[in-house]
Amino acid sequence: MDQQASTAADTLELLLLNQIAIRAALEELSLWVSHRGAVVTHQNVMAALAALDIHAEAISSGIQRLRS
Repeated sequence: MDQQASTAADTLELLLLNQIAIRAALEELSLWVSHRGAVVTHQNVMAALAALDIHAEAISSGIQRLRS
């Protein structure tokens, strides 16, 4: 792996870790909101988080390709 690919993979991995942390925080807040009666808001947040999960898988796959 060349230096550029390594740097790109490292940077993408850090962004992915940030995305995972933000997702976890949003899920916690969404559960808190749901327990207070805003079920529709919770469902909307969970739908958006599902998109983050799909994107995280694609990013992870890209990182693996860069590292190989």
